[in-house]
Amino acid sequence: MNSFELNKIAGAVLGAALAVVVVNAVADIAISPSYPEKVAYVIDTGKEDSSAASTAVAADDGPSLGALLASADVGKGEKVFKKCSSCHTVEEGGKNKIGPNLYAVLGKQMATHAGFSYSSALTDMGAEWTYENLDAFLKKPKDFAKGTKMSFAGLKKPTDRANLIAYLRTLGTADTPLPAAN
Repeated sequence: MNSFELNKIAGAVLGAALAVVVVNAVADIAISPSYPEKVAYVIDTGKEDSSAASTAVAADDGPSLGALLASADVGKGEKVFKKCSSCHTVEEGGKNKIGPNLYAVLGKQMATHAGFSYSSALTDMGAEWTYENLDAFLKKPKDFAKGTKMSFAGLKKPTDRANLIAYLRTLGTADTPLPAAN
């Protein structure tokens, strides 16, 4: 067998591999499967969902937002803000990035920062950024304002959220009274 024969065999193998890749790519384009949010079938047993009930009970067991804010660490909140700094600024008069400037956001009407185009999910709320609203938004933005443009997944730890809110409070809204620590 000479080198020409080996080149033909190698070319055939590479050509077949390329054909498989092309067919796979075309098939993915032609048929775009959609997957459900939960990979399961719901079976109605007539009973309340115990996992949702236990989650609600677990959420009530923790300290209140007021208690968390009373013991919050502004320095740790500044560190948590580093996750936000790729999209937001906090300097007074700072420019908007992908998200609006957050200076003096606490107590401010939602979706009113000049020069930023908000999603209708926030503009239609007509509420203000209270401690509770900030906490709920930071926990999971998509749950707080369905249809928001903010793609951040959220902060799961209540202490991280409280530290971040305490840090934001120092930026032009330090005189806003903390909620009662229940």
